[in-house]
Amino acid sequence: MRRVLGLLSVIVLIFLVIPCIGEETTLKVEQMEFCAAVKDRTPVGAAQTFPSDIYRIYCFTRVVGAADTTEVIHEWYYGEKRMAAVRLPVRSSNWRTWSSKRMIPQWTGKWRVDVLDEDSTVIASKEFVVE
Repeated sequence: MRRVLGLLSVIVLIFLVIPCIGEETTLKVEQMEFCAAVKDRTPVGAAQTFPSDIYRIYCFTRVVGAADTTEVIHEWYYGEKRMAAVRLPVRSSNWRTWSSKRMIPQWTGKWRVDVLDEDSTVIASKEFVVE
């Protein structure tokens, strides 16, 4: 009887562990665009270069792979200077989110946004230019 119970315990353990193998999900940015607006959860006026008189620039991201509610962080850089860090919730395995940065005409040149996961690991990075 003990042998049968031991065998059953092993079988139950295997059925509990096997479904978890390969379930580890990795957060990934599937889409990242800079744009002049976001309408109906869609980027509008996507570009890599913007005029210096633009009032606001948006960073739109589509994040996939979340197993549970988590967050990403958009870190906005002007050159190498961090200008903003925005925490954004991710509430499903396919989530669209965005942040924005108000601009001033003097901030011409290269900009970059790094997307970080909740462990502060950079999972995506992209540049744009303000002329």
